[in-house]
Amino acid sequence: MNDAQLLRYSRHILLDELGVEGQQRLLASHALLIGAGGLGSPVALYLGSAGVGRLTVIDDDTVDETNLQRQIAHNLARVGRPKAESVREAIAALNPDVQVTALNQRADDALLDAWVPTADVVIDGCDNFATRQLVNRACVRHGKPLVSGAAIRFDGQLGVFDPRVADAPCYACVFPPDADVEEVRCATMGVFAPLVGIVGSMQAAEALKLLAGLGSRRTSHLLMLDGRELAFHDIALKRDPHCPVCGSAHGGASALG
Repeated sequence: MNDAQLLRYSRHILLDELGVEGQQRLLASHALLIGAGGLGSPVALYLGSAGVGRLTVIDDDTVDETNLQRQIAHNLARVGRPKAESVREAIAALNPDVQVTALNQRADDALLDAWVPTADVVIDGCDNFATRQLVNRACVRHGKPLVSGAAIRFDGQLGVFDPRVADAPCYACVFPPDADVEEVRCATMGVFAPLVGIVGSMQAAEALKLLAGLGSRRTSHLLMLDGRELAFHDIALKRDPHCPVCGSAHGGASALG
């Protein structure tokens, strides 16, 4: 770490839990972010400002004026531009030392299999159930921790799914892939602007703790947020031995060691 970095990250370095060693870990780490919208915006900005060395952002959407109510990484000047590139510019304005790779593509199995193995943590800020399942399967397949978030209307949730932790559930243990899920989108249901900031900031916090070597106490727990009451509800989770993704009948147990 050079003198400029020691100054920039001095408030992290002052933390006993982080210190120089933890900050060095962040500088040497690679985070993969799926989605550059309401959740992805605060995740990207906090990871970038905190000094995560490499950040890869995957999103195939473009910035629209309706996004600006809550997607704080974007601005009017970048309306019509790819969101991944907009996020890259926003991070560069905060911390030009961060190496940001912007992929203006939809996350599919091939793309995830190319990038998930290279990451130290994966953060899912996408807006649809099918992509969440793809991301989870890739994380289980490659043994990478997943920080998952969701927000709609006034309701949010946060989960950390880490296949490196014995008996920890994966996302599919909690939300089975074959479940009859009714997709709800911001465009039709609305979303309270600060809600995505709250959930995205918590995702960033969990990702940074994992990258810095502090671990996460959210593994095997699902945190539910009621934005109307600003009330949190913690739900303990268990691994499903019959899970189609990480269950032993589907090769999950052997894949996880």
